[in-house]
Amino acid sequence: QGQLVESGGGLVQPGGSLRLSCAASGLTFERHAMGWFRQAPGKERMLVGSVDCTGGSTNYADAVKGRATISRNNVKKTVYLQMNSRETENAGDYSCAATTGRVWSNWGQGTQVTVSS
Repeated sequence: QGQLVESGGGLVQPGGSLRLSCAASGLTFERHAMGWFRQAPGKERMLVGSVDCTGGSTNYADAVKGRATISRNNVKKTVYLQMNSRETENAGDYSCAATTGRVWSNWGQGTQVTVSS
């Protein structure tokens, strides 16, 4: 069973940017597409975006298009999320997940992002 560990959360100022990392172990990373999810307070978890196995293709939710970038390093077995903050919209618990098909089969514990001045 693979393990995913997120890092990089914390306090972000409005108008600033955040960069999250998700390190994988115990799974064949390069065979998994990776996704970043966000659950804001009082809201359902949403898929922020995803990246394919090679890093050559990404998809983003409409709400973050133009502000988010997902990338991966298959040598380091790590996937990244960089996002420009816009007031409190980006606040929430961010999790990464892995899939080899239609089901997100591996999940990280999540990292909390707070947007505040």
